[in-house]
Amino acid sequence: MKSNKQSYERWVYVLVIALTAVGLGLSNAVISNYFKDAYNVNAFQRGLIEFPREIPGILSVFVIAALSFISDIKIAMVAQILSFIGITVLGLVTPSFNIMLIFIFINSLGMHLFFPLQDSIGMELTDGEDIGRQMGRYKGIFTAFQMLAAVLVYLGFKMGFFSFTTQTKWIFLIAGGLFLIVFFLLFALDKSINYMGHQPQKLKFVLKKEYKYYYYLVILFGVQKQIMMVYGPWVLIELLGKKADTLAVLGIIGSFIGIFFMSFLGKWIDRFGIKKMLYADALSFIVVYAVYGVLSGGYADGSISKVGIGLFLAYAIFIIDRMSTNMGLIRTLYLKRIATDKSDITHTLTLGQSLDHFVSIICAVLGGLVWVGVGPQYIFYMASVISLGNLYIAYKVRL
Repeated sequence: MKSNKQSYERWVYVLVIALTAVGLGLSNAVISNYFKDAYNVNAFQRGLIEFPREIPGILSVFVIAALSFISDIKIAMVAQILSFIGITVLGLVTPSFNIMLIFIFINSLGMHLFFPLQDSIGMELTDGEDIGRQMGRYKGIFTAFQMLAAVLVYLGFKMGFFSFTTQTKWIFLIAGGLFLIVFFLLFALDKSINYMGHQPQKLKFVLKKEYKYYYYLVILFGVQKQIMMVYGPWVLIELLGKKADTLAVLGIIGSFIGIFFMSFLGKWIDRFGIKKMLYADALSFIVVYAVYGVLSGGYADGSISKVGIGLFLAYAIFIIDRMSTNMGLIRTLYLKRIATDKSDITHTLTLGQSLDHFVSIICAVLGGLVWVGVGPQYIFYMASVISLGNLYIAYKVRL
């Protein structure tokens, strides 16, 4: 009976992450195109928009701490409702720019509450010594449904069903509907599951010296993530003039590769250990951003063609960049390995998210200024140099 119950809970969890992946693919993954098409923002404005999008990442540590008297799954339910409200309103109307930022904030708060909870709940549903393989499988499922979302985005825009310039934006309404379905799935999971997060906990913030290298890693990732999520796509959108359908095709390819990559990544973590994989994570960031810098500088000054091999290189590095993003699983499992108290994991993941978002906000504004004032390539060169810090941390950690 217990085995059947665990199997049921895992299947519900798989549905949760699958539908969340599609919902995010129909909203967060195309948000840069929404800003460009609906509001015609420039690179500097795009950086400023990250302020209301990233502030929720900082606030999430306080919100989750304040809600720690309820289970992680119940907090995840709150997160899905916020995501639903924020994106549904933007799907129904095209408000003024300032009002739009309010609902972007609401939607983003929901996403940022859910991200650390997704991993903590997933780890509680795994068992045995092959946790890397099991978590890699969950991440692979998430990636597979991101690919499905990218297919829907491509077809929707190509057929004219999706548009960011019409009053009703069906792509956002569908995403909102999926977040609402996930809310009810989490409700069902909460009724069944029994794990440590289900018990009321005291309000707490976790800041321990034992976790210092984890904190350093997430702060560095705050810089890398901002460049990756904002200015990586902006190279294609602004410098190469590509639309949502092109980014969707790249998302399909990247997600297809990612399905297999995540499965192998989990196995590699179990086989080679977290320390060696931290080295691999660091090197991936250094190389990706150095190449991004060369390409974006070449596109800006005309020394690299925007068609043919020059365009292919942009597509290739964009896809490889997505693989680097997926390596965040290494940091999560590193935290689980060093955790001195099992109940610290959710709060530390959330605090880590808040730290990386604090850095992200600063980088968003500075990145926009650098892009407009000096050149896009220097944003990526900066990220490549900063990623040397990951190498140092990989050297210092003891496992």
